[in-house]
Amino acid sequence: MYMPDFEYHTPETLTEACALLDELGEQATVLAGGTDVLHKMKVGKLAPGHLVSLKNLDDLRTISHEPGRGIVMGALTSHNAIYTSRLLQKRYLSLPMAAHTMASNQICNMGTVGGNIVNGVPSADLPPILIALNASIRLVSSKGERTMPLEDFFHGSAETVIAPGELLADITIPDQPTTGSTYMKFGLRRSGALAVVGVAVSVTVKGDILEDVRIVLASAAPTVMRARKAEDRLRGKKISDELLAEAGEEAAAESRPRDSIRGSAEYRRNLVGVLTKRALRKAIDEGHS
Repeated sequence: MYMPDFEYHTPETLTEACALLDELGEQATVLAGGTDVLHKMKVGKLAPGHLVSLKNLDDLRTISHEPGRGIVMGALTSHNAIYTSRLLQKRYLSLPMAAHTMASNQICNMGTVGGNIVNGVPSADLPPILIALNASIRLVSSKGERTMPLEDFFHGSAETVIAPGELLADITIPDQPTTGSTYMKFGLRRSGALAVVGVAVSVTVKGDILEDVRIVLASAAPTVMRARKAEDRLRGKKISDELLAEAGEEAAAESRPRDSIRGSAEYRRNLVGVLTKRALRKAIDEGHS
């Protein structure tokens, strides 16, 4: 299918990009990696009058550590750049591994972390592990900028709090005492599949006590969600297989999955329980290795 006609814009700076979005209004769509936007245009689900490409904004492709702030990733960082980052592999291997399982190599070369976040779909792989690592985001527009915890960005399936004219500039993973983290998902094929269910976990273990924990679920509700009751059941407790199984049951009980072609709500709820227990054990073992 032919794509609809549109005007193509290539701003040279973030300021210029924001000004263009203000000027063009609702007729403009932002183009980052294009793996989602171009597909929607080809199948007739999207017909913008203007495409504002961010391809020239190289400042948004960096991954660096800023003392006192943490690891900062530009929104245009590709999935493969995350996977091959020595910095991320050393500090938070769970994030590169999540990026590696997302899609084919061609898609991972083009797709961006910003696009994976801004689409707001509950099956996205990077938001769960980023939320488990307590990430925050910076949104920029011609009116200024604002930062927020990533978990506050999502309001529902494909619904976020991003305002007209705003761009996601970067994501920050703060320095923290986390001892282990992981992301596990179940898909309908070996690689590159959307998550039927995904579970991200980060833990802080001292001795045999689980001092802190964050559990984040994908494809288990209309949006990415924290399993807070399961977290509360674990926090401050002595680690045991029984405790982890209880947390899995708690996470399954508070999940809100739906029936779809990829799995029934009951099937997804069962997966939440199984994957939560496994992810907790893997993250805890990573801290002891």
